[in-house]
Amino acid sequence: MFAVSAVRFDADDPLNGLELGERPEPEVPEGWTTVTVKAAALNHHDLWSLRGVGLREEQLPMILGCDAAGVDEDGNEVIVHAVIGDPDRGGGDETLDPKRSLLSERYDGTFAEKVAVPRRNLVPKPQELSFEEAACLPTAWLTAYRMLFDKSGVQPGSTILVQGAGGGVATALLALGSAAGYRMWATSRSEAKRERALELGAQAAFDSGARLPERVDAVMETVGQATWAHSVKSLRPGGRIVTCGATTGQMPGAELNRVFFLQLSVVGSTMGTRDQLVRLARFLAVTGTRPRIDRTLPLTEAREGFAAMAEGDLFGKVVFTC
Repeated sequence: MFAVSAVRFDADDPLNGLELGERPEPEVPEGWTTVTVKAAALNHHDLWSLRGVGLREEQLPMILGCDAAGVDEDGNEVIVHAVIGDPDRGGGDETLDPKRSLLSERYDGTFAEKVAVPRRNLVPKPQELSFEEAACLPTAWLTAYRMLFDKSGVQPGSTILVQGAGGGVATALLALGSAAGYRMWATSRSEAKRERALELGAQAAFDSGARLPERVDAVMETVGQATWAHSVKSLRPGGRIVTCGATTGQMPGAELNRVFFLQLSVVGSTMGTRDQLVRLARFLAVTGTRPRIDRTLPLTEAREGFAAMAEGDLFGKVVFTC
């Protein structure tokens, strides 16, 4: 079968380790099944894998990709939940399982004609969503859903700042928050991305690092080092930062004086549960909210999508079709 794999690591030029070509059909352990992939979405996780983060050389080659929508062995249209974990070991939450992983970390991923997954990881795809739209949900959109509705600690009507308006999680946050009745603000260095953030439902968009008209109730952080100080300074007393990533670096100044004096909270968030993915898909079906797709490419042209993500030349998701 045709697949997109990591075959070597290169921290400086991750695309150097990308290989497109034939791979064996997936092995199917007991309790697992296969999905014929119709669409799969690209994430920063895939670039980090090519840099050697989360993978070891002895695991190569590894088929990349966390997200997919397709058809199961019984002909049902499904979304693939990317978290491979045991809810019992996580106290009812597979993301808290100490042994959990994502597809493409320990098991081959979704950038292939077929992918093997545990049966419990299949979620019914609502008919209202296309395969391309559904493929965007399992990582970026599920991460945004959990950040907003589970981790933020604020109610609709509250003001939420989203740092870095162009990424997949950020665009998902803006769309979900606007649909749910939050007052969403966004930042970006790009005027074009600020304008697109307004199109997605943001009430205001500001240049990165700009002084805001007022302090916000919560900040959604995916950027890390480049925006951290601004995030802390933008919070009202008692406010909260929810962080799910650090694409510009993981070692910002802690700003501890502000954290304790203003009684701020910093909360980490990673992915989401299968049940949250079910509710997310239902939320989109009911509200009409849809993922912003920057471009759709055949899997055979995946290198173009990886290059666009590496250059930061995106607003929304890159989707590959099989």
